[in-house]
Amino acid sequence: MAQSTGVSPARGGLRNPWVQLIAGIICMVMIANLQYGWTLFVNPIDAKYHWGRAAIQVAFSIFVLTETWLVPVEGWFVDTFGPKIVVLIGGLLVGAAWVLNSAADSLTMLYIGAALGGIGAGAIYGTCVGNALKWFPERRGLAAGLTAAGFGAGSALTIIPIQKMIAGQGYEEAFFNFGIGQAVVVILVSFTLAAPVAGEVRAIAARVQQTTRDFTPVEMLGSPVFWVLYAMFVLVGAGGLMATAQLAPIAKDFKIDAVPVSLIGITLPALTFALSIDRILNGITRPFFGWVSDQIGRENTMLIAFGIEAVGIWMLGTIGQDPVLFVLLSGVVFFAWGEIYSLFPSTCTDCYGTKYATTNAGLLYTAKGTASLLVPFGNILATATGSWRMVFLVAAVMNALAALAAPFVLRPLRAAHAARTARLGAGSAASAAE
Repeated sequence: MAQSTGVSPARGGLRNPWVQLIAGIICMVMIANLQYGWTLFVNPIDAKYHWGRAAIQVAFSIFVLTETWLVPVEGWFVDTFGPKIVVLIGGLLVGAAWVLNSAADSLTMLYIGAALGGIGAGAIYGTCVGNALKWFPERRGLAAGLTAAGFGAGSALTIIPIQKMIAGQGYEEAFFNFGIGQAVVVILVSFTLAAPVAGEVRAIAARVQQTTRDFTPVEMLGSPVFWVLYAMFVLVGAGGLMATAQLAPIAKDFKIDAVPVSLIGITLPALTFALSIDRILNGITRPFFGWVSDQIGRENTMLIAFGIEAVGIWMLGTIGQDPVLFVLLSGVVFFAWGEIYSLFPSTCTDCYGTKYATTNAGLLYTAKGTASLLVPFGNILATATGSWRMVFLVAAVMNALAALAAPFVLRPLRAAHAARTARLGAGSAASAAE
């Protein structure tokens, strides 16, 4: 077992890497509803207070921005003080956020709740992904993917119970009860989390290129590889979000949202079918492509995944007016998009080491927030052109650019970065010998 996991045989119990991975996944499942369950509350809140859905959705934007752009700060605390205390505080914040939402009688209170939830969710997300990257050096893509899958698919376990509670007892009770329940689980699990100490994880030869030096966040920000990764993350993130975040209005404009679709013995309205597939494939893709990248390399996997995404988005805009094809192609789009949350953090740690992995991956994760700022342009473009065709085309081109950048820009830059690191290491060793 020690040989396959890369962990010292002297360590066991809670410090087993698989225990740490499972603990991180549980925490991610507990915060998934903050993002993916939010849509269930929008209409009930509007029905009670009549604030308008646009004003209510500002809370979601606040959540995404605070969840992503504060992760580097939270990551620094993790790398400095360890994962336990950061996740514990994150659990308190996400619980407080939904309790506050349950009592919010003004938009200001709702926005404050969103900010608290974003800070807490970001602390938990960044910590759990960073911890997985540290414990599994030879399976970094798979570990990051499994952890991110907890966030991508975790809400599937509680969507129906939340819907039933909202319908039967009101959205306030759902916010309060699930907020407390999710927070309690995160807080309890936080006490099991720990980062590996020096020498606890063996250096094992992996199939992918990995650095032997730990780069500080400041050093990473001065590296061109980081900014290429950041640009690619924004392109794929924004391109996928432009197509997927507008899926409901697109289906309505295509006049197929309520058309029944029968596949694999299941019959559902086209939009409902597509959204159901989203939850499943958005989780599966993260460990799948993470594992693939551990086998054939990050850049090769990016070329394949982002290329599939480009083709899928383009075809969805071209022939997606057919209800069955709309469901199938939306599944392709979701499957080829969610892997960014395993490929980019694992590549970042491959390049810049594990000591500051949580902070460094957190800095790269802010690209998700940057990408979200571009999503409204999809609506503007659709309004200006009178159709969604140009939106799909732009999104497809963005993904195609990122796909081609992987082998033709990122790979040579990473090779140069590795060679430069090796030269500096050799120089330092020679100086020490003198």
